[in-house]
Amino acid sequence: MNIHVKRINNAVNLKATNEDGASIVMDGSPSIGGENLGMRPMQVLLSSLGGCTSMDVLSILTKMQQKVSAYEVLLDGEREPDVTPSLFKNIHLKFILKGDNLEDSKVQRAIELSMTKYCSVSKTLEPTCNITWSYEIVK
Repeated sequence: MNIHVKRINNAVNLKATNEDGASIVMDGSPSIGGENLGMRPMQVLLSSLGGCTSMDVLSILTKMQQKVSAYEVLLDGEREPDVTPSLFKNIHLKFILKGDNLEDSKVQRAIELSMTKYCSVSKTLEPTCNITWSYEIVK
């Protein structure tokens, strides 16, 4: 895996590009010279957790023959206050799923498998962060 990070302005606006050409833009807060032109790196990390577990959950549900018509996950991350580095202390994920005949037990199992076994980002954060989750199946 290779990522190329390049400065794109005269401050701290950065573009990260992978070997396939896909990219994301990051920036810092105005307090460090940023201009809010992209996500901050810790927001990217939180987004990565949401993306990683979502790929797992959706794949597992497909294998369980559960048809998901709408899906989202809301992440709330709390960082350690007044320390450097300021690591994530608590993260809560709320999965919201919609689909005809989604089985509660299968949704719960898919999320549980992702969060405890398959999601590499979750396993990376787990040693220093309390990660919790909940879910809702909407009609």
